[in-house]
Amino acid sequence: MSKTLTRSKSLSKAQLIISYILLMVSYNVSAQRQEFSVTLKDHLFYPAEISIPANKKVKLVIDNQDDSIEEFDSFSLNREKVLFPKQKSTIYIGPLSPGRYDFFGEYHPNSARGVIIVSGVELAKPVVKGADNAN
Repeated sequence: MSKTLTRSKSLSKAQLIISYILLMVSYNVSAQRQEFSVTLKDHLFYPAEISIPANKKVKLVIDNQDDSIEEFDSFSLNREKVLFPKQKSTIYIGPLSPGRYDFFGEYHPNSARGVIIVSGVELAKPVVKGADNAN
């Protein structure tokens, strides 16, 4: 009986170690996800054109600076999200194949329009003036 108890304790330790490793790997993968931002102001998306890398899941943060509610809609991305006034919302998209993916505001479809351009090439990190951009 003592052998069984010792064996179950060591299995529990092994399970804890494996769980910890899996947790850290999943955390590192999500921490490396690229983030892109869009602002909704005066019923217009800024920028109206966003470029993202192909075959990668990305985080899109939308800042609704308007005083009214809007709904982000995209048939090609298969996404819709209510954008509450003066709040930020997050949408995860991808991985996507190269191409153009239109989006619009459901309540102002003539003005609140944009496109996500998915490129097959690796996107460079933006250069920040005065910062050391060497990798």
